[in-house]
Amino acid sequence: MRQNAYPKAEHDAGGPAPAAARIGGPGTVLGETQVTEFLAEQLADAELDDRSVCVVVPDGTRSCPLPLLLSAVHGALAGRVSRLTVLIALGTHAAMDEHRLAQHLGYPEGDLHARYPGMTVRNHEWWDPGTFVSLGTISADRVGELSGGLLHQAVDVRLNRAVVDHDVTLVLGPVFPHEVVGFSGGNKYFFPGVAGAEIIDLSHWLGALITSADIIGTRGITPVRALIDEAAALIPGRRLALCVVAQSGTSGALHSVAYGTPEAAWAAAAEVSAETHVRYLDAPVRRVLSVMPEKYEDIWTAAKGFYKLEPVVADGGEVVLYAPHITQLSAMHPEIADIGYHCRDYFTEQWDRFRHLHWGVLAHSTHLRGAGTYDPVRGERCRLTVTLATGIPEDVVRAANLNHLDPAEVDFDAFAADPETLVVPHAGEILHRLRTN
Repeated sequence: MRQNAYPKAEHDAGGPAPAAARIGGPGTVLGETQVTEFLAEQLADAELDDRSVCVVVPDGTRSCPLPLLLSAVHGALAGRVSRLTVLIALGTHAAMDEHRLAQHLGYPEGDLHARYPGMTVRNHEWWDPGTFVSLGTISADRVGELSGGLLHQAVDVRLNRAVVDHDVTLVLGPVFPHEVVGFSGGNKYFFPGVAGAEIIDLSHWLGALITSADIIGTRGITPVRALIDEAAALIPGRRLALCVVAQSGTSGALHSVAYGTPEAAWAAAAEVSAETHVRYLDAPVRRVLSVMPEKYEDIWTAAKGFYKLEPVVADGGEVVLYAPHITQLSAMHPEIADIGYHCRDYFTEQWDRFRHLHWGVLAHSTHLRGAGTYDPVRGERCRLTVTLATGIPEDVVRAANLNHLDPAEVDFDAFAADPETLVVPHAGEILHRLRTN
């Protein structure tokens, strides 16, 4: 009888929700051999022989040692499964070209099969209506229940047909504090990762109504998590997940790996992320300089440098996003330049002006502008100033209701020497919060 070296995920037999298997934890850094052996052990017992498997992975805006993880999955499944497809969960981000895919997945450019024989890789082509299949509708009454009464609107749940066309889908990706759902990962790789616009817009606007500052880093099932779990339950095939907790600022280190259903694996990883990816300050700061890595190629993605710092900035303070390499607000959503960046109440108090637009774009607008108020007489009053020190032209920045700073004028030594300023290198992943006791 074979002896298992690692804990096994419990399989659902109609009883309580299955538990995830997990290795590592807060303060741990796993070795590559540990990770590979754990994944091999879990997938060996996953009853995947002769099944078609779709592996849903993040795009380049998420940090994790994807070549290591994908190689372990490929090694465990190649020759066993009837078909193996990797689907890049773009959400509504730009597609990854061959050069970037090769770097991202770790294979020689132009020769996928040199490292991953028999495997196919596809971008989630969210711009093509033919990409999707409808799984059904979540009723307005049910949306009202899940959202705590914030929204009452039915939603068509559309998903990339590649998921439906495979027997099993394996989510593979990291978990971090997240501005829309609380903690990323798990079923979020389906919705919004490879989903249609309807569920993306609804879920993101729900998060915006709650506000990023109130939902980011919230443990447990938030209203947005409840909504995407409800949508995921409509997927006809079997769902599995490998959820990892990456060491921020590195390209290859992992604190933890969890395997099981998307719900169980996500919950196990989120516990570790909550202890690993949150930094506490004793007092608020007046200013933050968020230094954005080059993996964030526009403000649409680099806005994470604001989301993760907003909670620790004092009223009237400022967040500076330093990213000289960024030259546009959004590669795929140019309408944000016309809408601009505004607080939630700016939209809700003038809803008839904005309800026809993509709610996901409105949500992004509120997430970057942060807390504030609006009334027709006094106008908009935001809690913080948001300043872009980027390659975006000043007139574009100011027209979008943000402040501009020439990145050449950023004096890092002066920022660092200011006791009221917090300088955050490699911003965008670690959530900063104020200590409450």
